Amino acid sequence: MTLRAMTIGETALRDLRAAVQGEVLLPGAVGYEASRRIYNAMIDRRPAAIVRCARSADVVAAVESARTHALEVSVKGGGHNVSGKAVSDGGLMLDLSAMKGLSVDGQRRVARAEPGLTLGELDRGCQAFGLATPTGIVSPTGIAGLTLGGGIGWLNGKHGLACDNLTSVDIVTADAKLLTATVTEHADLFWAVRGGGANVGVVTSFEYRLHPVGPVLGGSLAWPFERAQRVLAFYDEFARGCPDELCMNAGFASAPDGTTVLGVGVAWIGDLEAGEQPLKPLRVFEQPLVDAIAPMSYVDLQSGGDAAFPTGRRHYWKAGFLRRLGPDAIDTLKQFAVTRPSAHTLIALQQMHGAAARVRPTETSFAHRHDQWDCLILSQWDSAADDEKNIQWTREFHAAMEPHLERAVYVNDLGADESDRVRAAYGANYERLLAIKAKYDPENFFRGNQNVAAAA
Repeated sequence: MTLRAMTIGETALRDLRAAVQGEVLLPGAVGYEASRRIYNAMIDRRPAAIVRCARSADVVAAVESARTHALEVSVKGGGHNVSGKAVSDGGLMLDLSAMKGLSVDGQRRVARAEPGLTLGELDRGCQAFGLATPTGIVSPTGIAGLTLGGGIGWLNGKHGLACDNLTSVDIVTADAKLLTATVTEHADLFWAVRGGGANVGVVTSFEYRLHPVGPVLGGSLAWPFERAQRVLAFYDEFARGCPDELCMNAGFASAPDGTTVLGVGVAWIGDLEAGEQPLKPLRVFEQPLVDAIAPMSYVDLQSGGDAAFPTGRRHYWKAGFLRRLGPDAIDTLKQFAVTRPSAHTLIALQQMHGAAARVRPTETSFAHRHDQWDCLILSQWDSAADDEKNIQWTREFHAAMEPHLERAVYVNDLGADESDRVRAAYGANYERLLAIKAKYDPENFFRGNQNVAAAA
Protein backbone atom coordinates (compact mmCIF):
# COMPACT_ATOMS: atom_id res chain seq x y z
CA MET A 1 0.00 0.00 0.00
CA THR A 2 1.30 3.46 -0.87
CA LEU A 3 0.75 5.97 1.92
CA ARG A 4 1.57 9.23 0.18
CA ALA A 5 -0.35 12.43 -0.42
CA MET A 6 0.84 15.92 -1.26
CA THR A 7 -2.34 17.53 0.10
CA ILE A 8 -4.85 16.61 2.76
CA GLY A 9 -8.50 16.56 1.72
CA GLU A 10 -11.28 18.48 3.40
CA THR A 11 -12.88 15.28 4.71
CA ALA A 12 -9.68 14.09 6.32
CA LEU A 13 -9.06 17.53 7.78
CA ARG A 14 -12.57 17.77 9.19
CA ASP A 15 -12.30 14.29 10.73
CA LEU A 16 -8.96 15.10 12.31
CA ARG A 17 -10.06 18.38 13.83
CA ALA A 18 -13.17 16.75 15.27
CA ALA A 19 -11.18 13.86 16.79
CA VAL A 20 -8.16 15.53 18.38
CA GLN A 21 -7.76 17.86 21.32
CA GLY A 22 -4.51 19.31 19.97
CA GLU A 23 -4.06 21.65 17.01
CA VAL A 24 -4.16 20.60 13.36
CA LEU A 25 -1.83 22.87 11.40
CA LEU A 26 -1.76 23.42 7.64
CA PRO A 27 0.99 25.25 5.69
CA GLY A 28 0.74 28.96 6.42
CA ALA A 29 -0.92 28.51 9.81
CA VAL A 30 0.58 30.10 12.90
CA GLY A 31 2.89 27.53 14.45
CA TYR A 32 3.33 25.39 11.32
CA GLU A 33 6.85 26.59 10.52
CA ALA A 34 8.09 26.17 14.09
CA SER A 35 6.56 22.71 14.34
CA ARG A 36 8.09 21.39 11.12
CA ARG A 37 11.58 22.62 11.98
CA ILE A 38 13.95 20.19 13.64
CA TYR A 39 17.48 20.23 15.00
CA ASN A 40 19.28 19.51 11.71
CA ALA A 41 18.95 22.60 9.53
CA MET A 42 19.61 20.52 6.40
CA ILE A 43 16.11 19.06 6.76
CA ASP A 44 13.57 21.34 5.03
CA ARG A 45 10.42 19.29 4.43
CA ARG A 46 6.80 20.41 4.40
CA PRO A 47 4.11 18.06 5.70
CA ALA A 48 0.61 18.41 4.24
CA ALA A 49 -0.63 18.74 7.81
CA ILE A 50 0.71 18.57 11.34
CA VAL A 51 -1.20 17.25 14.35
CA ARG A 52 0.14 18.82 17.53
CA CYS A 53 -0.90 15.92 19.75
CA ALA A 54 -1.98 16.75 23.30
CA ARG A 55 -2.76 13.23 24.55
CA SER A 56 -2.60 9.55 23.61
CA ALA A 57 -6.12 9.71 22.15
CA ASP A 58 -4.87 12.30 19.62
CA VAL A 59 -2.23 9.86 18.42
CA VAL A 60 -4.84 7.10 18.05
CA ALA A 61 -7.14 9.42 16.09
CA ALA A 62 -4.33 10.66 13.84
CA VAL A 63 -3.16 7.13 13.02
CA GLU A 64 -6.74 6.09 12.27
CA SER A 65 -7.25 9.10 10.00
CA ALA A 66 -3.95 8.54 8.20
CA ARG A 67 -4.92 4.94 7.48
CA THR A 68 -8.40 5.92 6.28
CA HIS A 69 -7.16 8.68 3.98
CA ALA A 70 -3.90 7.03 2.82
CA LEU A 71 -1.53 9.59 4.33
CA GLU A 72 2.13 8.94 5.00
CA VAL A 73 2.93 9.40 8.68
CA SER A 74 6.04 10.75 10.36
CA VAL A 75 6.50 11.24 14.09
CA LYS A 76 8.37 14.01 15.90
CA GLY A 77 9.28 13.82 19.56
CA GLY A 78 12.23 16.06 20.41
CA GLY A 79 13.17 16.48 16.73
CA HIS A 80 16.84 16.03 17.59
CA ASN A 81 17.68 13.02 15.41
CA VAL A 82 20.12 13.94 12.65
CA SER A 83 18.46 11.79 9.96
CA GLY A 84 15.41 14.08 9.88
CA LYS A 85 12.93 11.23 9.56
CA ALA A 86 10.56 13.03 11.92
CA VAL A 87 9.38 15.12 8.96
CA SER A 88 8.14 13.98 5.56
CA ASP A 89 7.11 16.00 2.52
CA GLY A 90 3.39 15.92 1.86
CA GLY A 91 2.42 13.57 4.66
CA LEU A 92 0.86 13.83 8.10
CA MET A 93 3.31 14.69 10.85
CA LEU A 94 2.47 13.77 14.42
CA ASP A 95 4.21 16.34 16.61
CA LEU A 96 4.43 14.97 20.15
CA SER A 97 6.60 17.77 21.52
CA ALA A 98 3.72 19.28 23.53
CA MET A 99 3.18 16.00 25.43
CA LYS A 100 5.39 16.75 28.43
CA GLY A 101 3.65 15.02 31.32
CA LEU A 102 5.95 13.65 34.03
CA SER A 103 5.11 11.91 37.29
CA VAL A 104 7.82 10.65 39.66
CA ASP A 105 7.19 8.13 42.43
CA GLY A 106 10.12 8.60 44.77
CA GLN A 107 9.07 5.69 46.97
CA ARG A 108 8.88 3.15 44.13
CA ARG A 109 11.71 4.85 42.20
CA VAL A 110 9.70 4.97 39.01
CA ALA A 111 9.02 7.81 36.55
CA ARG A 112 6.25 7.95 33.98
CA ALA A 113 7.16 10.32 31.16
CA GLU A 114 5.48 11.50 27.98
CA PRO A 115 7.38 11.58 24.65
CA GLY A 116 7.65 15.36 24.28
CA LEU A 117 10.06 15.66 27.19
CA THR A 118 13.72 16.41 26.64
CA LEU A 119 16.50 14.76 28.61
CA GLY A 120 16.98 17.95 30.59
CA GLU A 121 13.31 18.12 31.55
CA LEU A 122 13.28 14.49 32.65
CA ASP A 123 16.54 14.92 34.56
CA ARG A 124 15.31 17.98 36.45
CA GLY A 125 12.05 16.31 37.41
CA CYS A 126 13.78 13.19 38.72
CA GLN A 127 16.59 15.06 40.47
CA ALA A 128 14.02 16.81 42.65
CA PHE A 129 13.83 13.39 44.34
CA GLY A 130 17.59 12.71 44.15
CA LEU A 131 16.95 10.16 41.39
CA ALA A 132 17.86 9.65 37.74
CA THR A 133 17.50 7.19 34.90
CA PRO A 134 20.08 6.67 32.12
CA THR A 135 19.54 8.89 29.10
CA GLY A 136 22.02 10.61 26.74
CA ILE A 137 24.54 13.42 27.08
CA VAL A 138 22.98 16.44 25.28
CA SER A 139 20.07 17.74 27.32
CA PRO A 140 17.81 19.17 24.52
CA THR A 141 17.57 15.66 23.00
CA GLY A 142 14.08 14.13 23.15
CA ILE A 143 13.65 11.14 25.45
CA ALA A 144 11.51 9.24 22.94
CA GLY A 145 13.87 8.71 20.03
CA LEU A 146 16.85 8.33 22.33
CA THR A 147 15.21 5.60 24.43
CA LEU A 148 13.67 3.73 21.49
CA GLY A 149 17.09 3.47 19.84
CA GLY A 150 18.87 2.33 23.01
CA GLY A 151 20.13 5.42 24.82
CA ILE A 152 23.89 5.60 25.55
CA GLY A 153 24.88 8.13 28.20
CA TRP A 154 26.89 8.91 31.32
CA LEU A 155 25.11 6.33 33.48
CA ASN A 156 25.61 3.37 31.14
CA GLY A 157 28.49 1.85 33.11
CA LYS A 158 26.62 1.80 36.42
CA HIS A 159 22.98 1.46 35.36
CA GLY A 160 22.87 0.39 31.69
CA LEU A 161 21.21 2.03 28.72
CA ALA A 162 17.96 4.00 28.69
CA CYS A 163 16.16 1.05 27.11
CA ASP A 164 17.45 -1.27 29.86
CA ASN A 165 15.62 0.83 32.42
CA LEU A 166 12.23 0.82 30.75
CA THR A 167 9.58 -1.05 32.74
CA SER A 168 6.61 -0.41 30.43
CA VAL A 169 5.39 1.68 27.50
CA ASP A 170 2.00 2.76 26.18
CA ILE A 171 2.14 2.44 22.41
CA VAL A 172 -0.19 3.11 19.49
CA THR A 173 0.18 0.37 16.89
CA ALA A 174 -0.48 0.51 13.15
CA ASP A 175 -4.10 -0.61 13.60
CA ALA A 176 -4.72 2.47 15.82
CA LYS A 177 -4.88 0.52 19.06
CA LEU A 178 -3.37 1.79 22.30
CA LEU A 179 -1.54 -1.04 24.06
CA THR A 180 0.53 -1.34 27.20
CA ALA A 181 3.69 -3.41 26.73
CA THR A 182 5.81 -4.87 29.52
CA VAL A 183 7.94 -7.97 30.05
CA THR A 184 4.72 -9.92 30.67
CA GLU A 185 2.14 -8.09 28.52
CA HIS A 186 2.76 -7.91 24.77
CA ALA A 187 6.30 -8.96 25.67
CA ASP A 188 7.41 -9.19 22.03
CA LEU A 189 6.39 -5.59 21.44
CA PHE A 190 8.20 -4.51 24.61
CA TRP A 191 11.34 -6.31 23.42
CA ALA A 192 11.12 -4.50 20.07
CA VAL A 193 10.79 -0.97 21.48
CA ARG A 194 13.95 -1.42 23.57
CA GLY A 195 16.34 -0.55 20.76
CA GLY A 196 14.17 -1.07 17.68
CA GLY A 197 13.45 2.59 17.08
CA ALA A 198 10.02 3.68 15.87
CA ASN A 199 9.40 0.61 13.72
CA VAL A 200 6.49 -0.90 15.64
CA GLY A 201 4.39 2.07 16.76
CA VAL A 202 4.17 5.46 18.46
CA VAL A 203 5.03 5.40 22.16
CA THR A 204 2.89 7.84 24.13
CA SER A 205 4.25 7.06 27.61
CA PHE A 206 7.49 5.62 29.00
CA GLU A 207 7.88 4.18 32.48
CA TYR A 208 11.47 4.18 33.72
CA ARG A 209 13.24 2.60 36.66
CA LEU A 210 15.07 5.27 38.68
CA HIS A 211 18.32 5.15 40.69
CA PRO A 212 19.73 7.32 43.46
CA VAL A 213 22.12 9.82 41.85
CA GLY A 214 23.52 12.77 43.80
CA PRO A 215 26.34 15.18 42.96
CA VAL A 216 28.90 13.72 40.57
CA LEU A 217 32.57 14.24 39.80
CA GLY A 218 32.55 15.47 36.25
CA GLY A 219 34.16 17.75 33.71
CA SER A 220 36.94 17.49 31.17
CA LEU A 221 40.66 17.34 30.49
CA ALA A 222 42.41 18.65 27.38
CA TRP A 223 45.81 18.03 25.77
CA PRO A 224 47.52 19.61 22.76
CA PHE A 225 47.13 17.69 19.52
CA GLU A 226 50.80 16.66 19.56
CA ARG A 227 50.19 14.39 22.56
CA ALA A 228 47.13 12.67 21.09
CA GLN A 229 48.88 9.42 20.11
CA ARG A 230 50.18 8.74 23.63
CA VAL A 231 47.07 9.97 25.42
CA LEU A 232 44.65 7.91 23.32
CA ALA A 233 46.81 4.78 23.69
CA PHE A 234 46.75 5.30 27.46
CA TYR A 235 43.01 6.07 27.38
CA ASP A 236 42.36 2.77 25.57
CA GLU A 237 44.00 0.77 28.35
CA PHE A 238 42.78 2.92 31.22
CA ALA A 239 39.13 2.72 30.11
CA ARG A 240 39.25 -1.09 30.02
CA GLY A 241 40.03 -1.25 33.70
CA CYS A 242 37.75 1.50 34.92
CA PRO A 243 34.95 0.69 37.39
CA ASP A 244 31.28 0.88 36.51
CA GLU A 245 30.98 4.20 38.35
CA LEU A 246 33.28 5.91 35.84
CA CYS A 247 32.40 6.80 32.26
CA MET A 248 34.78 8.59 29.87
CA ASN A 249 34.30 10.09 26.41
CA ALA A 250 37.27 11.22 24.32
CA GLY A 251 37.37 13.36 21.21
CA PHE A 252 38.91 16.03 19.02
CA ALA A 253 37.57 19.57 18.84
CA SER A 254 38.70 23.13 18.16
CA ALA A 255 40.02 25.31 20.98
CA PRO A 256 38.95 28.97 21.11
CA ASP A 257 42.15 29.93 19.26
CA GLY A 258 41.28 27.54 16.41
CA THR A 259 43.85 24.87 17.20
CA THR A 260 42.84 21.22 17.39
CA VAL A 261 42.91 19.68 20.86
CA LEU A 262 42.18 16.27 22.32
CA GLY A 263 39.71 16.20 25.18
CA VAL A 264 38.43 13.57 27.59
CA GLY A 265 35.16 14.15 29.44
CA VAL A 266 34.53 12.16 32.60
CA ALA A 267 31.68 11.36 34.96
CA TRP A 268 32.13 9.56 38.28
CA ILE A 269 28.71 8.41 39.48
CA GLY A 270 29.14 7.67 43.17
CA ASP A 271 30.81 8.90 46.32
CA LEU A 272 32.81 11.98 45.34
CA GLU A 273 35.81 11.28 47.55
CA ALA A 274 35.97 7.68 46.34
CA GLY A 275 36.23 8.94 42.75
CA GLU A 276 39.41 10.98 43.24
CA GLN A 277 41.82 8.05 43.30
CA PRO A 278 40.51 6.13 40.25
CA LEU A 279 40.70 9.33 38.18
CA LYS A 280 44.19 10.36 39.29
CA PRO A 281 46.20 8.41 36.65
CA LEU A 282 44.27 10.10 33.86
CA ARG A 283 44.53 13.55 35.40
CA VAL A 284 48.32 13.43 35.71
CA PHE A 285 49.10 11.67 32.41
CA GLU A 286 51.05 13.83 29.93
CA GLN A 287 50.33 17.03 31.88
CA PRO A 288 46.94 18.13 30.48
CA LEU A 289 46.55 21.74 29.42
CA VAL A 290 43.17 21.91 31.15
CA ASP A 291 41.76 20.04 34.11
CA ALA A 292 38.17 21.14 34.70
CA ILE A 293 37.06 18.09 36.69
CA ALA A 294 35.11 19.07 39.80
CA PRO A 295 32.02 18.14 41.83
CA MET A 296 28.81 19.20 40.10
CA SER A 297 25.13 18.45 40.02
CA TYR A 298 23.92 15.67 37.77
CA VAL A 299 21.82 18.20 35.82
CA ASP A 300 24.93 20.30 35.16
CA LEU A 301 26.81 17.20 34.00
CA GLN A 302 24.00 16.36 31.58
CA SER A 303 23.96 19.85 30.06
CA GLY A 304 27.74 20.29 29.98
CA GLY A 305 28.05 19.53 26.27
CA ASP A 306 25.01 21.47 25.07
CA ALA A 307 26.97 24.48 23.82
CA ALA A 308 28.73 22.32 21.24
CA PHE A 309 25.40 21.39 19.61
CA PRO A 310 23.30 24.55 19.15
CA THR A 311 20.11 24.52 17.13
CA GLY A 312 20.30 25.85 13.57
CA ARG A 313 23.45 24.21 12.21
CA ARG A 314 23.62 21.80 9.31
CA HIS A 315 24.56 18.24 10.25
CA TYR A 316 25.88 15.13 8.51
CA TRP A 317 27.09 12.28 10.72
CA LYS A 318 28.71 8.89 10.31
CA ALA A 319 29.45 6.41 13.08
CA GLY A 320 30.28 2.84 14.05
CA PHE A 321 31.27 0.79 17.06
CA LEU A 322 34.99 0.47 17.80
CA ARG A 323 36.39 -2.20 20.16
CA ARG A 324 40.04 -1.14 20.40
CA LEU A 325 42.00 2.02 19.79
CA GLY A 326 44.98 0.50 18.02
CA PRO A 327 47.84 2.63 16.63
CA ASP A 328 46.46 2.60 13.08
CA ALA A 329 43.01 3.70 14.24
CA ILE A 330 44.55 6.52 16.26
CA ASP A 331 46.59 7.60 13.23
CA THR A 332 43.42 7.81 11.13
CA LEU A 333 41.58 9.80 13.79
CA LYS A 334 44.49 12.24 14.01
CA GLN A 335 44.80 12.56 10.23
CA PHE A 336 41.20 13.66 9.81
CA ALA A 337 41.05 15.70 13.00
CA VAL A 338 43.39 18.29 11.47
CA THR A 339 41.61 18.39 8.09
CA ARG A 340 38.12 19.12 9.44
CA PRO A 341 36.49 21.62 7.04
CA SER A 342 34.43 23.14 9.87
CA ALA A 343 35.70 24.20 13.27
CA HIS A 344 32.32 23.15 14.69
CA THR A 345 32.85 19.50 13.74
CA LEU A 346 33.59 17.06 16.54
CA ILE A 347 35.15 13.61 16.52
CA ALA A 348 33.98 11.63 19.54
CA LEU A 349 34.57 8.27 21.21
CA GLN A 350 31.62 7.65 23.55
CA GLN A 351 32.35 4.89 26.03
CA MET A 352 29.91 2.01 26.54
CA HIS A 353 30.84 -0.51 29.20
CA GLY A 354 29.93 -2.01 32.55
CA ALA A 355 26.25 -2.71 33.16
CA ALA A 356 25.31 -1.82 29.56
CA ALA A 357 27.80 -4.35 28.20
CA ARG A 358 26.74 -7.16 30.54
CA VAL A 359 23.14 -7.39 29.30
CA ARG A 360 22.61 -10.46 27.11
CA PRO A 361 22.56 -9.38 23.42
CA THR A 362 19.16 -11.02 22.90
CA GLU A 363 17.50 -9.50 25.98
CA THR A 364 16.57 -6.33 24.08
CA SER A 365 16.55 -5.47 20.39
CA PHE A 366 19.69 -3.38 21.04
CA ALA A 367 22.18 -6.15 20.33
CA HIS A 368 25.68 -4.69 20.58
CA ARG A 369 26.64 -5.50 24.17
CA HIS A 370 30.40 -5.06 24.43
CA ASP A 371 32.98 -2.86 26.11
CA GLN A 372 33.39 -0.48 23.19
CA TRP A 373 33.26 3.07 21.88
CA ASP A 374 30.63 4.64 19.71
CA CYS A 375 33.00 6.28 17.22
CA LEU A 376 31.19 9.41 16.05
CA ILE A 377 32.00 11.78 13.19
CA LEU A 378 29.77 14.72 14.09
CA SER A 379 30.07 17.11 11.17
CA GLN A 380 28.26 20.42 11.62
CA TRP A 381 28.53 23.74 9.82
CA ASP A 382 26.54 26.91 9.18
CA SER A 383 26.13 27.57 5.46
CA ALA A 384 24.47 25.52 2.71
CA ALA A 385 27.33 26.61 0.46
CA ASP A 386 29.61 24.37 2.53
CA ASP A 387 27.48 21.22 2.27
CA GLU A 388 29.51 19.40 -0.36
CA LYS A 389 32.94 19.73 1.25
CA ASN A 390 31.69 18.75 4.71
CA ILE A 391 29.71 15.75 3.48
CA GLN A 392 32.61 14.58 1.31
CA TRP A 393 35.09 14.86 4.21
CA THR A 394 32.76 12.89 6.48
CA ARG A 395 32.34 10.09 3.96
CA GLU A 396 36.08 9.86 3.31
CA PHE A 397 36.81 9.79 7.04
CA HIS A 398 34.28 7.05 7.68
CA ALA A 399 35.64 4.99 4.78
CA ALA A 400 39.15 5.31 6.22
CA MET A 401 37.90 4.19 9.66
CA GLU A 402 35.89 1.21 8.39
CA PRO A 403 38.77 -1.31 8.66
CA HIS A 404 38.91 -0.57 12.39
CA LEU A 405 35.15 -0.57 13.06
CA GLU A 406 32.86 -3.47 13.84
CA ARG A 407 30.10 -4.36 11.40
CA ALA A 408 27.75 -2.73 13.87
CA VAL A 409 26.24 0.71 14.37
CA TYR A 410 24.00 2.49 16.89
CA VAL A 411 20.67 3.05 15.13
CA ASN A 412 20.36 6.59 16.54
CA ASP A 413 23.55 7.56 14.69
CA LEU A 414 22.33 6.53 11.24
CA GLY A 415 21.80 9.27 8.69
CA ALA A 416 19.03 9.66 6.12
CA ASP A 417 21.15 7.99 3.42
CA GLU A 418 22.17 4.88 5.38
CA SER A 419 19.31 2.42 4.87
CA ASP A 420 21.92 -0.11 3.77
CA ARG A 421 23.26 -0.17 7.36
CA VAL A 422 19.96 -0.84 9.17
CA ARG A 423 20.73 -4.57 9.39
CA ALA A 424 24.05 -3.71 11.03
CA ALA A 425 22.19 -1.78 13.72
CA TYR A 426 20.52 -4.97 14.94
CA GLY A 427 23.00 -7.74 14.15
CA ALA A 428 21.73 -11.13 15.26
CA ASN A 429 18.46 -9.55 16.46
CA TYR A 430 17.47 -8.29 13.03
CA GLU A 431 15.33 -11.25 11.95
CA ARG A 432 13.39 -11.30 15.23
CA LEU A 433 12.73 -7.57 15.03
CA LEU A 434 11.57 -7.96 11.44
CA ALA A 435 9.14 -10.72 12.45
CA ILE A 436 7.66 -8.54 15.23
CA LYS A 437 7.38 -5.67 12.77
CA ALA A 438 5.46 -7.98 10.39
CA LYS A 439 3.11 -9.03 13.20
CA TYR A 440 2.19 -5.55 14.41
CA ASP A 441 2.67 -3.57 11.19
CA PRO A 442 2.36 -5.96 8.22
CA GLU A 443 1.82 -3.14 5.70
CA ASN A 444 4.81 -1.13 6.97
CA PHE A 445 2.56 1.79 7.86
CA PHE A 446 5.26 3.17 10.17
CA ARG A 447 8.17 3.59 7.81
CA GLY A 448 9.31 7.11 8.61
CA ASN A 449 12.21 5.62 10.58
CA GLN A 450 15.36 3.53 10.12
CA ASN A 451 13.10 0.93 8.61
CA VAL A 452 13.71 -2.79 9.09
CA ALA A 453 11.07 -3.81 6.54
CA ALA A 454 12.60 -1.65 3.83
CA ALA A 455 16.04 -3.05 4.66
CA ALA A 456 14.66 -6.57 4.19
